Amino acid sequence: MTRRRWIADDVHENRAALTGAHAQHLAQVLRARVGQEFDIAVSGGVRRGRILSISDSRVEFELGEDVPTAALPEMTLLLAVFKFDRMEWAIEKCTELGVSRIVPVIARRTDAHLAAAAPKRAERWQRLARQAAEQARRTLPPEISSPVKIKDAVQTPAEVRILLAEHEQQVSLADALAFHPAGQPVALAVGPEGGWTHDEVTAFTAAGWIAATLGPTILRAETAAIAALAVAQSVL
Repeated sequence: MTRRRWIADDVHENRAALTGAHAQHLAQVLRARVGQEFDIAVSGGVRRGRILSISDSRVEFELGEDVPTAALPEMTLLLAVFKFDRMEWAIEKCTELGVSRIVPVIARRTDAHLAAAAPKRAERWQRLARQAAEQARRTLPPEISSPVKIKDAVQTPAEVRILLAEHEQQVSLADALAFHPAGQPVALAVGPEGGWTHDEVTAFTAAGWIAATLGPTILRAETAAIAALAVAQSVL
């Protein structure tokens, strides 16, 4: 039987712990018992963990042998801010697909109220990503950056930088990725509802981004993000 994986909040030598709401969920909802074993993600790796003590605010583990893990390609997703319920769904699913970093972007067509509220959502987004990472048995949750404007977004570092754009009809995302050696860090940019403006596309391409398409149909922003990550995982 596959052991459930947890990402440790606190690690010291051969001890690890879950704390706060994290511990409360394991102790009260899942009714964990002393002696139970789980996989515990620590410092980018995974070790077998046996529960030593349980309280509502802290669950202590003794760490044992290393657990083999598969390496994920390094992928950054620039995600223009859109309706929060759908954006949170995209963050969750892209985490499951292995994204390394998510950068929320304040685009020209981002609703002004959403743009103003976005910085206050960072903690919630990070919590959702952590939960999704544990469910997907990842060793770390993705980094979720503070929202940035286009002028900063276009400077995002990566060896391969691809802008998903509706105007591009010739170069597919799979083709754009296939042109580059495997193992290079990749950044993908997905626009808001209504797509990127002409000025934004110009800013990205001037900074060296390659425009690519996900196909002939118009996708919702959350669908485009998930599709892009799935294609990238398959190619990489």
